[in-house]
Amino acid sequence: MKSLDIHKSEYLKQFETQTYGRNLFRTQEEERLDAPNEECGIFGMYSDNDLDTFSLSQFGLFALQHRGQEACGISVLKDGKITNMKDEGLVLDVYKEIQDPEAFMGNSAIGHTRYTTAGDKKKYNFQPFFAKNEYDQIILSIAHNGNLTNARELKNELEAEGVVFRATSDSEVILRLIQKNLDLGLRGAIKATMEKIEGAYSVVGMTRNKFFAFRDFNGIRPLVLGAVDEKTYVVASESVALDAVGAQYVRDILPGEIIYTNENEPGKLNSYMVNEARGKQRICSFEYIYFARPDSTLENINVYEIREKSGEKIWEQAPVEADVVIGVPDSGVPAAIGFSKASGIPFRPVLIKNRYIGRSFIVPTQEMRERVVNLKLNPIISEIKDKRVVIIDDSIVRGTTSKRLVKILKDAGVKEIHFRSVSPPIIAPCYLGIDTPSKDDLISANMTTEELRNYLGVDSLEFLSTDSLKEILGSSNHCFGCFTEEYPVGKGEEVELFN
Repeated sequence: MKSLDIHKSEYLKQFETQTYGRNLFRTQEEERLDAPNEECGIFGMYSDNDLDTFSLSQFGLFALQHRGQEACGISVLKDGKITNMKDEGLVLDVYKEIQDPEAFMGNSAIGHTRYTTAGDKKKYNFQPFFAKNEYDQIILSIAHNGNLTNARELKNELEAEGVVFRATSDSEVILRLIQKNLDLGLRGAIKATMEKIEGAYSVVGMTRNKFFAFRDFNGIRPLVLGAVDEKTYVVASESVALDAVGAQYVRDILPGEIIYTNENEPGKLNSYMVNEARGKQRICSFEYIYFARPDSTLENINVYEIREKSGEKIWEQAPVEADVVIGVPDSGVPAAIGFSKASGIPFRPVLIKNRYIGRSFIVPTQEMRERVVNLKLNPIISEIKDKRVVIIDDSIVRGTTSKRLVKILKDAGVKEIHFRSVSPPIIAPCYLGIDTPSKDDLISANMTTEELRNYLGVDSLEFLSTDSLKEILGSSNHCFGCFTEEYPVGKGEEVELFN
């Protein structure tokens, strides 16, 4: 058998040219219903010199495709003019629709990959958002990842002042607040905005002569800073986007920090802490378990290493006699390798991916939707028939895809199935930029572990404990709200943003 180091290398290498798929057992519909979903990925770059912003923004956003597959958009700054393009679809498809790449070459660009958490799925909610002046010129553009918990209240205040909203997304609240306060200067406008908004937000943006980015006071959603050279900077949701454009990771943008350029100091990037006393590190722990690409580094912690350690730790928690360990591609594989290292039970990449399948199957019946899953992943029966199998998955949300996975293994003739989730039980929804089902639909909020074991029909079931997760991360300074129902900020109104 190949060494586990070779498996790791092959596993990580594939994402340089292929889109990372978190859990390939989930159909497109189930990605919405039976999985936590990230709102979006954001990307931005600035240089004192002209860049191939068309190509580089494409590379950066492709690396963030896993954070949103519904829509994609970019804004580019060239000669003091901002040009915007956004459309439904995947990154490469949207870029194909750009007829004149030269129009998107400049010295600064921001981009966005979208998954809906706040606001509906109409095109007017696609990002980047932009504001115009009386001459119909774009003067400000932003891309936002996260979720505001007081957006409805702020929208009402702004509308009472005569501000007109064109979308139904909380991100437009950020845009309009910055626009309203621009007479304070860019830094002053962002500071005034951050002092009003609550919740989770990482934002990148531009005016006609400045580039900026900022992060909420708890740093819940990730935002990293990189540099290509002394006068070319890159900001992104994950470090893999820096790698994609040839930038070196510098550091994570701090909670409550604004970074910005100044037209009077070309090529210099400035930093300003809005309120150091309020700044606390509470990055979402689920970024490490599920959302981020495994070759990303967030807050100086490598995602792959955390996932591999989670497999080792769950072996310590719940050892079991078995013949083979398998992981659900893509997100469950590192933990399966870790489980194998700790236990000595061989890891086998038994679930084979079809590398050419897309997301475009439209099938009307449940029976046919089941067949789509088998097109995406097919087990090597000879490796698991009549054997005791440990299956490692990233999480259990509603339980529907976990139950299907168990059925596929049983149909393949597996003797015993031992299910391990390297996420603690998800017992509460997220209000801070992740789309999770309501508490009524979260199976671990409504069943004991033993009841869930019986429901899935497995021989044993174990979840990584929250204490073990904290130990792996090396800190309690994260958001664990979906596991504990305790959040770093108030959850706000439990209603649609703009009814």
